[in-house]
Amino acid sequence: MKQRYQLPLLAIFATQMAYAAETNPQNKTDKSWQGSAELGVLLTSGNSDTTNLNSKFNVIQQLKTWRNTYAFASIYAESDDVKTEEQYRSSIQADYIFNDRQFWYLRGAYNKDLFSGYEYQSSASTGYGNRFWQEADGSYLEASVGAGYRNNKIDEDYATDSSERTPIARLSATYEKHLSSTSLFKQELNSEISTENGSSISESTSSLQANIVDNLAMKLSYRVKHSTDVPVDTKKVSTETSVSVLYSF
Repeated sequence: MKQRYQLPLLAIFATQMAYAAETNPQNKTDKSWQGSAELGVLLTSGNSDTTNLNSKFNVIQQLKTWRNTYAFASIYAESDDVKTEEQYRSSIQADYIFNDRQFWYLRGAYNKDLFSGYEYQSSASTGYGNRFWQEADGSYLEASVGAGYRNNKIDEDYATDSSERTPIARLSATYEKHLSSTSLFKQELNSEISTENGSSISESTSSLQANIVDNLAMKLSYRVKHSTDVPVDTKKVSTETSVSVLYSF
């Protein structure tokens, strides 16, 4: 990641040194750390040999007035010894909790997709969020709006020294519903819109998980990403469907 994108991420951690002493009303657990790790694998052989791997790792750190979320995801696919997909996504978000509904966030994200036409895609943003609805079982609906900066570096195979560097407006919403004590539905929406030319990158992720035993669950997820402007010979819409085993801790 370029040095200018390291600064916003360092600011996330530096700012937290001043957190207050009140109990965080949006934190529904006494655990300082909680998270999940998931892995999906598909192997076939015969007329064609294919390998598909997807993994995700999410950790939430609960402080007294801060909620920090660390996320990492990877996808790898190969068919007849030819790589067909490889991508990595990571993000860090820190939420300063004002009360049981309102928060202020700082966020940094970095994506690398070898088949997207970009060498990398990165962004940093900050803004206001509100948890409009929440229930005792942990179900909630929240949305946020903010501003930041995006730097998408186009791969040299698609263009010569070309990047999209632009200020952005960022919109985000998350809906999480506990259907029962052992099942959970989650919907996430994110959109980054350039304030200079109106180009946008939007993502929608829907997931459904059901516990198998104790902390082990099966998870089905569907992700759609749409970009209004992309490098030549690449598609504006990409989708992912995955079935994985999830372990919560």
